Amino acid sequence: MSQHALVTGATGFVGSNLVRQLLLQGWRVTAFCRRSSDLRDLPTAAIQIRYGDLTDPASLHQAMSERPDCLFHTAADTSVWSGHRQRQHQINVEGTRHVVAAALQHRVSRLVYTSSFATWGLQRRRIDETTPVETSTHWIHYIRSKSSARDIVLDAVRQQGLPAVILCPGHILGPHDRHNWARLFIMLARQTLPGVPPGSGAFADVEEVASAHISAASHGAVGEQYLLGGTEVSYLALLQRAAQLLQVPAPLHTTPAWLLKCLARVLDWRSKITGTEPRITPEAAAMVTAHMHCDSSKAMRELDYRITELDPLLRKTLDWLRQQDLLGSAATQQSA
Repeated sequence: MSQHALVTGATGFVGSNLVRQLLLQGWRVTAFCRRSSDLRDLPTAAIQIRYGDLTDPASLHQAMSERPDCLFHTAADTSVWSGHRQRQHQINVEGTRHVVAAALQHRVSRLVYTSSFATWGLQRRRIDETTPVETSTHWIHYIRSKSSARDIVLDAVRQQGLPAVILCPGHILGPHDRHNWARLFIMLARQTLPGVPPGSGAFADVEEVASAHISAASHGAVGEQYLLGGTEVSYLALLQRAAQLLQVPAPLHTTPAWLLKCLARVLDWRSKITGTEPRITPEAAAMVTAHMHCDSSKAMRELDYRITELDPLLRKTLDWLRQQDLLGSAATQQSA
């Protein structure tokens, strides 16, 4: 009999790829989605859809009524605008609290929680799982909320015996990204990119991240965190290589960090008057000017996590965007 997975955030970037990987490995999948969710990236004919909301514990318990073998909690609010703090707290913190309570009540065999390498903060050094963490009061609310959610999971492991494993991906590329790094590639292809931030990061393959989640369900150590990084590259080098593959003009330099941060503060001040989200926020400016690198050796050793080289990762990312007709007419060549 096949194993049964319940996936929160199934319509998201990681979640939709996880659903596909689960199906490929013979799992029976239930996707927990809001009624307003866009289902186009889900293989809906092959899975069960249960509608609900992380902020509604009753709907979550109802979705858990079949008692899945593993609960994959990938849902999160990734906004970096202060105007979304209340919503983000409800989803990331209270939503995770509800997931933990449901996992305990229904006695799931494993909870695999998707955290982020950002929960270590904007460190100046390359981090690993032993790097000290002090982000529960971080000024960036996304980092603070994800850190609080991580602590909820770890507390439940220690105090209530929750069989949970925590995965912490870095920056993620790959198919089915419509809103994250894809936005930069789309602007690059259409030659509307306003500038390149001066930071750098570790870029993971979303399909390998999804596979690591499934491996964590059976091989991850309870109460452990696993960093899922990848090729470490500057944002300028990333976009320059993407431009070569797209056969469009490549950016030549970065926008100075001080200029991005000043612009962000001006736009943030204006947003407090207009109530509309600015193009760049102080939180976003801080994150894209940082150098966020991590060591994935623990996940490679224990979860068989694999790092995809930058070129093949970029090719499949751009090929998917092209197949979805998201790149426009400026980039019509195949990235072969």
